[in-house]
Amino acid sequence: MARALIFPGQGSQAVGMGKALAEAFPQARAVFDEVDDALGQKLSALMFEGPADELTLTANAQPALMAASLAGVRVLEAERGLDLARDVRCVAGHSLGEYAALAAAGSLTVADAARLLRIRGDAMQRAVAPGAGAMAALIGTDLEAAKAIAAEAAGEEACDVANDNGGGQVVLSGHRAAVERAVAGAQARGIKRAVLLNVSAPFHCRLMAPAAEAMRAALAEVALRAPSVPLYANVTAAPESDPDAIRRNLVAQVTGTVRWRESVAAMAEAGVDRFYEVGSGKVLSGLVKRIAAGATATAIGTPDDVAAFSL
Repeated sequence: MARALIFPGQGSQAVGMGKALAEAFPQARAVFDEVDDALGQKLSALMFEGPADELTLTANAQPALMAASLAGVRVLEAERGLDLARDVRCVAGHSLGEYAALAAAGSLTVADAARLLRIRGDAMQRAVAPGAGAMAALIGTDLEAAKAIAAEAAGEEACDVANDNGGGQVVLSGHRAAVERAVAGAQARGIKRAVLLNVSAPFHCRLMAPAAEAMRAALAEVALRAPSVPLYANVTAAPESDPDAIRRNLVAQVTGTVRWRESVAAMAEAGVDRFYEVGSGKVLSGLVKRIAAGATATAIGTPDDVAAFSL
């Protein structure tokens, strides 16, 4: 029996996330206070009370999701005796969730993770003019078919595979016209479902190159220690513990594909059979169940979830 902690990415945010943990546990409140202080903003009030449209802004959603995840980890440590180095085989996070994973494993401080995610969110939003990019989800396909659709649609524009999420779900990203052509091409090929996503920028594609450079500069200024357990990186789908390699992967991740399906499969192949999604929502838990046959996946985001957790 081996555990992995996994951490959600953008799209899992919801008004009220973390509020019940903050009301019940001082360890959770301490995390939210630390993030608020690091950002010079009462982000926790936005998380707990909204409004939703402000929370959904990339620069807010990214540090907010990390804060909710780390609050959950700190409560599990205090209330359930969790020791990552002893009790967890590895960690992973979806896109921004990698920063939560690294903070959970002691590679980044919570304050540094919050500041980096604010920079990341701002840089990703600025990288492409509003309306110039788009993302689309292809449902009922595999990676190779999605790559072919993207290549056919691209022409002289960008259309890249942003996320290989597993369970037949692949996300494309790039110039709006190219992504729209990909949606039409997917439908013509009989793909079960192809839909444009309601996102503010085309994440994880070559158009994010300016944001990658911003993160290269920001990460160079931050202390990054070896994590207490290996991190399965989005861009390699392989375990990594070397701080310099982790830093390079975090830069590459901004423009690269989130290889979530391969990451979960690799963790399962390494013996992980219990996945715990810590933070807001249950998106990753659902994907794990489709990728790793026989593995359990449990979301932990409320006091009841904490109470049900056992080592």
